[in-house]
Amino acid sequence: MKYLPLNKDIFINNRKRFVKELQQNSIAIFVSNDEFPSNGDALHSFKQNSDLFWLTGIEQEDSMLILFPDNVDTQYREVLVLVRPNELKEKWDGKRLRANEATAISGIQTIVWLDSIDALLQTWIHLADNIYLDSNENDRKANLVRSREYRFIDEMKNRYPLHNYCRAAKIFAKLRGIKTKEEVEVIQKAIDITENTFRKLLGFIQPGVMEYEIEAEIMHSFLIQRATGEAYGSIIASGDRARILHYVSNNQECKDGELILMDFGAAYGGYNADLTRTVPVNGKFTKRQKTVYNACLHLHNYAKSLLKPGISIVDYTEKVGEEATQQFLKIGLLKKTDVKNEDKSNRAYRKYLYHGISHHLGIDVHDLGTRTAPIQQGMLFTVEPGIYIEEEQMGIRIENNLWITKNGNIDLMKNIPITVEEIETLMKKG
Repeated sequence: MKYLPLNKDIFINNRKRFVKELQQNSIAIFVSNDEFPSNGDALHSFKQNSDLFWLTGIEQEDSMLILFPDNVDTQYREVLVLVRPNELKEKWDGKRLRANEATAISGIQTIVWLDSIDALLQTWIHLADNIYLDSNENDRKANLVRSREYRFIDEMKNRYPLHNYCRAAKIFAKLRGIKTKEEVEVIQKAIDITENTFRKLLGFIQPGVMEYEIEAEIMHSFLIQRATGEAYGSIIASGDRARILHYVSNNQECKDGELILMDFGAAYGGYNADLTRTVPVNGKFTKRQKTVYNACLHLHNYAKSLLKPGISIVDYTEKVGEEATQQFLKIGLLKKTDVKNEDKSNRAYRKYLYHGISHHLGIDVHDLGTRTAPIQQGMLFTVEPGIYIEEEQMGIRIENNLWITKNGNIDLMKNIPITVEEIETLMKKG
C-alpha cells in the first residue's frame, strides 16, 4: 500500500459494532473478492471486498474473516485467515502479510493460514446455530457476474444445509452508512489530497490543453501524495461534453471560451473523496456562464442547508427540485407555462438537471446507506446539483462532501475554492 498505516481502532470498532447486531450463537464468515482475469495471462488490479475491508483493513487477496463471539474457545472468537507466505510466489508477486503485520493492521490477534482453516471452521460451524454470510446488496448494483461471495454461499449451504442462514448485508446497510470520527479522518485525508490537486489544476488549465493532460496531472498529483489512485475514473469534460454525466473518454482539446467540468477524487486508505468543479478554460467566466454557475452554486448551498438528520433523500430531492424550478425560471431556462403544464412524474426542471443531488460516500464511492429512511447523524453525503443546457452546449456541476452532525452538517470540502471570484483569482495567478 502507498498510504501510511491507518489507526487499527477503525476496524476494531467496526467489528464491535457488527458483532452487537448478531443473533445469539451466530458465526459470521466473510471472503475476499476474486482476482478477475482480463486477457491472456493478465489479471485486473485486485480490489478487496468492501465489507471485508471495513471489518479488517486487509487488502490482500485470498483472505477471510470469521467472527464467532459465542465460541467457547475465546482465542477463536475473531479469526483472520490469510494465504500462507510462499517463497516462490513472493519472488513473482511480492511479499505477502505475516501474522504480526496483519495484526498490526486489523487488531485481530488470531491469524490462521488458509490451507489449515477447513477443519477448524467445520468444528465452529457445528457449534453455531446461525451462519451470517455476505452478499452485494448495493441498490445501484447492475453487474450479474456471480462473484466469490455468492459462490461461497452456495458452497456453505451445500455443506451445512440445516443451519439458519442470515444476511450480513442488512447489518452493513445499517452500520456502514454511519461514519465514525476515525473513518472521517481518513476521508478528510483523501479530500485534502484532492484539494491540493484541484489547486494545481487551476494553474495548469489553459486553452489548447488536452483533457487527458489534465487527467495525467490528477494522477501524478494523487500518487505523489500517497493516494492509492483515483476513487473512480476521472471525468474531464470540456465544452458540450460536460453534459455527459459519466464521460470518461477525456481525449478532446479544451478550447478558449469553453467551460470544463472536472469530477474526480482521490482514494486513500480504502476511503474515497468525490469532488466536482466547473471552471473556464481561459480563466474568465463569460456573463452567461457566470449567471448559470451562480444559479448552480445557489442550488448547491440550498441543498447543503437542507441536509440534516430527519429528512429523507426523497423529500430532500423534492425540495431541491422546487428550488431548481425557481432558479431555472430566473435564468430563462423555463417559462411559467412549462411549470404549469409539467408532468409530475417528470418535472420540467428535469430537462436541465437529470440526476440525483446526493449519494452516500465512503469505502465505496456510491456507498451503502438508506435512500428512503430519514437521514441520521454520522452519515456522509455528496452534494452535487448540476445544470446542463443542450442549446448552449454547457454543463455545470458543483460537488462537495458533507458529514451529517446532530443539528446540521460539516462541509469537509469547505476550503476548496468554489465561487466565481475564487476560481478566477487563482487561475489568473497561474
